[in-house]
Amino acid sequence: MVLKIYGSSYSTCAQRVALICHEKKIPFELFIVDMKTGEHKSATYLEKQPFGQIPYIDDDGFILFESRAICRYLCAKYPDQGTSLVPKDPKALALVEQGVSIESSNFDFHVSSIVAERYFKPMRGLTTNEEFVSDRLAILKTRLAGYEAILGKQKYIAGDELTLADLFHIPYGELLPKAGSDILVNESFPNVSRWWKDITSRPTWKKVQAGLESVPSYD
Repeated sequence: MVLKIYGSSYSTCAQRVALICHEKKIPFELFIVDMKTGEHKSATYLEKQPFGQIPYIDDDGFILFESRAICRYLCAKYPDQGTSLVPKDPKALALVEQGVSIESSNFDFHVSSIVAERYFKPMRGLTTNEEFVSDRLAILKTRLAGYEAILGKQKYIAGDELTLADLFHIPYGELLPKAGSDILVNESFPNVSRWWKDITSRPTWKKVQAGLESVPSYD
């Protein structure tokens, strides 16, 4: 049975799941959740996702939500398929979990807040709070100094191999230019820029950018 993803091509969290599916060569089918009509708040939807958020997956009857948990599950289910994104060695795995925490604590909130204010708010006819954006950008800059130190010693966030810790950054980070910031690719953080250009040039991310509607097949 093909993995079912309930969400939207425009959802950063659904994109995160689709990206891992492409890396792990897991065929999937996207079932569009119409958030404009409030489908994600319907009783039927809330039975599967009690917080009314997207995405969730249906893996032959197994329901799971929260994009990072979904990605970990898929890597655990298909450890030897596609790209190895989660190492088996306990110490290497601990470094991946450390990297995932770094993304969640030091990157996601600040970047998603900036994107929400400068990209999503104008789309809805709302006014951007530029003072808030300035504060978030200032904090993000201090966080990226930590990234710069890490990436000055190794190729990726958790070592010299690509892992979930790197890929989790992409969907929201790729929206920063649309929010008017080139902080991930400017000369202030050369190691961050090198890393960012590396991970966002992956063919799997290009597939995500092309859309999630078609069911991929892998040779």
